[in-house]
Amino acid sequence: MGKRGRAPAAVVLAATVALGVAGAPGAVAQAPAAERLAEAALPAPTGPFGVGTTSVHLVDQGREDPWKAGRPRELMISLWYPTGRPALGAERAPYMTPGAAAHFGSAGSVAQMNQRFEPDRTDWTNVRTHARVDVPALPGPARPVVLYSAGLGDPRTWGTGLVEDLASRGYVVVTVDHTWEASEVSLPNGELATSVFADLASGPTVDIGALLRKMLATRVDDTRFVLDELARLKDSRTLPPGVGAALDLGRIGMVGHSGGGSTALQAMHDDPRIAAAVNMDGQLHFPGPDGRTGVHLTDVAEKGLDRPFLLLGTRSDDSGPYRQQPGWDALWRHSTGWHADFTLDGSRHASYTDAESLLPQLARQGAISAEALHDGIGEIRPDRAVSATRTYVADFFDRWLRGHDDHLLDGPSARFPEMVHTP
Repeated sequence: MGKRGRAPAAVVLAATVALGVAGAPGAVAQAPAAERLAEAALPAPTGPFGVGTTSVHLVDQGREDPWKAGRPRELMISLWYPTGRPALGAERAPYMTPGAAAHFGSAGSVAQMNQRFEPDRTDWTNVRTHARVDVPALPGPARPVVLYSAGLGDPRTWGTGLVEDLASRGYVVVTVDHTWEASEVSLPNGELATSVFADLASGPTVDIGALLRKMLATRVDDTRFVLDELARLKDSRTLPPGVGAALDLGRIGMVGHSGGGSTALQAMHDDPRIAAAVNMDGQLHFPGPDGRTGVHLTDVAEKGLDRPFLLLGTRSDDSGPYRQQPGWDALWRHSTGWHADFTLDGSRHASYTDAESLLPQLARQGAISAEALHDGIGEIRPDRAVSATRTYVADFFDRWLRGHDDHLLDGPSARFPEMVHTP
């Protein structure tokens, strides 16, 4: 699946580029303490509404954590929702908690392995979203709900640009951290749950396919538990005013990147509550026991889907349109529901994440190399990639959760020539 040789501890990460990890770190020196930290900002949402956000801690007392024996499964989720336009100068929510920001991109973290940052060279603590914390939801009818799942090793924050944009267009978006797999998750008791994947992937006898199957099964269980909890939260007083009432749990979609994209389709196959899903560059096949030979299709690829889905591929070696991927091709042949496939020309695996907008800013300040930048997001103009991703994802959910179809997804578009349609 990946073609560059790596040390054993990073084999699973490099080999699963389209399941969540874009590469492994090179030998980079620690930045001098006095060196100014790089700064970056997210692009603003484009919808007509302001955005609010709130975080919720969930505990599944009926499920032992698959990565930490003897502990119940704990998850952190965030809800992003339409609100009134903020007053000028209103304080915006931080991109990450202080503990997560300090760990994200630090030497040896999974995030640093994924993106190949220069370690400890970026000020993640002061990156801000465009949302305000715990503000009331905008009054009005209940709104469609979209779940977001990040790539293997990525935190739920790594898709904030897309998530905020959907919320500004009138959706309630729920982002899910897959604890002990994500680079780091801040728990309410002060614990920072850092990823166990580098340790699990080490050793010459690791079965990468089995590890990835466990990852996908865990994520699907997480997703279904979150759906159960949303029904409980809707009728509780836990959420900020109006947020529970804004949840229309009869109109649920899911979008994910990489391992999150794989999760979105498998979760939709397994749970009829999910009506439509978008897979952004997530593979639906696994390697054999030696990591090189054999193809093991996911259950959703073998059985297909009877509801709408959208495939968004990149120009990465292991991606492209459905005809180049055994899992995507099998899904295409076995599905009876509406489906479409587009490839973002000039892109790479991380182009559908916040990497597309943040990494170029970091590169200009020396916090990521030109090679790592290109390997992550390719040569497409960042503003075009961001605009295309936001538009196609929102257009898909508008069509299948709101009944508004402008036919953008029917074929090639002069508005977005970089989105190559594969019939």
